[in-house]
Amino acid sequence: MKTLLINLIFGLISYTIIAQPELNSWLMNISGETGYNNQPSNVQSIHYTNTDVYISCSCIPGYDIGPWAGNPNQAENQNFCFKITRSPQQANNYQATGMGHIGVWSNGVSVFNAKDAFSYNNQGIWNQDAFVFEGSSFDECLGHPAPNGEYHNHINPTCLYDDLDDQNHSPIIGYAFDGFPIYGAYAYENSDGTGAIKRMETSYKLREIVERSSLPDGTILNPNQHGPTVSSQNPLGNYLEDYEYKEGYGDLNEFNGRYCITPEYPEGTFAYFVTISESGLPEYPYVIGTNYYGVVQSGNTGPQSGHNSIPNSANSYDLNIDVKEVEFNLFPNPIDEVVYLNTSYDGIISVYNLLGEVLFVKNHRNSVSAINLENYSSGIYIIKFNSDELTYTKNLLKN
Repeated sequence: MKTLLINLIFGLISYTIIAQPELNSWLMNISGETGYNNQPSNVQSIHYTNTDVYISCSCIPGYDIGPWAGNPNQAENQNFCFKITRSPQQANNYQATGMGHIGVWSNGVSVFNAKDAFSYNNQGIWNQDAFVFEGSSFDECLGHPAPNGEYHNHINPTCLYDDLDDQNHSPIIGYAFDGFPIYGAYAYENSDGTGAIKRMETSYKLREIVERSSLPDGTILNPNQHGPTVSSQNPLGNYLEDYEYKEGYGDLNEFNGRYCITPEYPEGTFAYFVTISESGLPEYPYVIGTNYYGVVQSGNTGPQSGHNSIPNSANSYDLNIDVKEVEFNLFPNPIDEVVYLNTSYDGIISVYNLLGEVLFVKNHRNSVSAINLENYSSGIYIIKFNSDELTYTKNLLKN
């Protein structure tokens, strides 16, 4: 493990703590902020052992959510505790992404797969696409609550980060329940960490069919198992089985990810990527494919899941105190347009607003980096710096 330094957002003391991406990628609520209906928002606590990270969260984001047209449900605090393995492994037998949560966004909100709860003739063969059949009930952040009050996104969580930033590698915006990270839409062109920044394209495409009489794997169905005829009233894309995976069609594999180098994983990792079109519209399979790439731990999936017990031996991420002095210079503060970060460490600079939304991410490879906030409104912003050696966080006031 690497020993990193974190500077508390609203304090002056820096603490040395054990930190890696699965620990420091979460949006912690350290000031009692509330979200929808004055409920606690984002992630309430992070605990860890040598093998797992425990994320305690409400499933309520810090940004505004709702209303949900035609959806009578209300978002409620779920008091979740998800367990994320620190040593994810590729599975020998791939597990399907079932109904309900399949991962957790960095703000503690649930990730759902592409399905809604229904299929054609209730046969479980032609499964409805939630984006198509439930999209009218999504709020401006492209989420909505389930009947149990669990707020979630089936598709790109647009309010969580700047999903149209095509100049920088997208940040980690969550973790799947097999322990592999979920990134936004943009990454290095080449999996070895080289090349320009580009939008990661799905390798799923609509099938060229007019009758829904077979499955993408070539299985021929009995007539009583056929789906509705393809028409203007029921076009291709209404059902998940309308899509087929074509290797090499896009950048990603059948799991909607790839093994690659990222800013947070310079030695490489398998990573999922949110998939959107050039104009920013969601593209199937949206987040994760029909199966997880890795081994899924018990306790996170299925009915009544997401309430893991934190072991007594677990450490609290924010209470492992060992004071350490580090030289950083963020100047000027306050600013009108541009602030400069001066440090000899190489790393990643992330800029957040007070809702916890990632505005943009950039690499720091020189002694001084310029951070331009010219196009952002006045207010308080959070500048976070991550390197292999430490993490630094500082409040910034823009006039």
